[in-house]
Amino acid sequence: MAKKSREYMRRRRHIRVRQKVVGTKKTPRLNVFRSMNQIYVQVIDDSAGRTLAATSTLDSEAKSQLDGLTKTEQARIVGQVIAKRAMEKGIKQVVFDRGGYRYHGRVRALAEAAREIGLKF
Repeated sequence: MAKKSREYMRRRRHIRVRQKVVGTKKTPRLNVFRSMNQIYVQVIDDSAGRTLAATSTLDSEAKSQLDGLTKTEQARIVGQVIAKRAMEKGIKQVVFDRGGYRYHGRVRALAEAAREIGLKF
């Protein structure tokens, strides 16, 4: 039997997580996608199928602060930006969807930064 790819196993974990984690209008889902060089975050209302707020390392607001930083430090800034945008829209409570990634490194830095700004999950 052939070895399953890392991406395939991540998607399997993500499906397993998504069976339990559902975003509503009151508590939307904070979704994380991590590529090799970038990190993307969305606040999603699954009941309406809408993205309420989004940002990434490519976003103009965050990009100006990211020069010369490590990827973990960049994720921390992206976490702060998404938390500010969510708070501006009146979102204080979210459920965290780590996207099948382990809760360490960039994912953890992003989550902790969002919590520091005041987002609860």
